[in-house]
Amino acid sequence: MVSGGVPFPMLSDTGGRIGRLYGVYDEEGGVNIRGRFLIDPDGVIQAMEVLTPPVGRNFEELVRQVKAFQHVRKTGEPTPAGWQPGKKTLKPGPDLVGKVWEVWKIGE
Repeated sequence: MVSGGVPFPMLSDTGGRIGRLYGVYDEEGGVNIRGRFLIDPDGVIQAMEVLTPPVGRNFEELVRQVKAFQHVRKTGEPTPAGWQPGKKTLKPGPDLVGKVWEVWKIGE
């Protein structure tokens, strides 16, 4: 049973130890600033975003990125910006260099 309805582990970083490791601890304010890190199963940071307190994060974009990283890990196919599951992926190679815009169009 998950307490509070959150379906994943959460923790508190009251001393800023984790925030310092990831470079998001504000020493002057004594708090972590908004940061998110996508870490793959091998423990490698694949993406990160750090925002100042007045700007909120986009949960839908986070979910999209997680799905894209999962797709790349499973298939090896790179995903273009804004990629959604079921949409076209990119086939890397010398013929693609400088021509991504010809191969991939937004909304396809």
